[in-house]
Amino acid sequence: MDAWQHFAVGLALVFVIEGVLPFIAPQHWREMVRQVAQLDDRSLRSFGLCSMLVGLGLLYLVN
Repeated sequence: MDAWQHFAVGLALVFVIEGVLPFIAPQHWREMVRQVAQLDDRSLRSFGLCSMLVGLGLLYLVN
């Protein structure tokens, strides 16, 4: 598998994982989105940074 195929597989998995919650519990997902929309920019950026760091850590452990 070349790099683009790995990228495509990773992107496809992101879509699958992101779609699980709205498929299983749409009302809870909608409420969560409402709550996230009310967060200030600093909180959202902090959450995004933490998510990226966890993802990088997992990639490091897997490879």
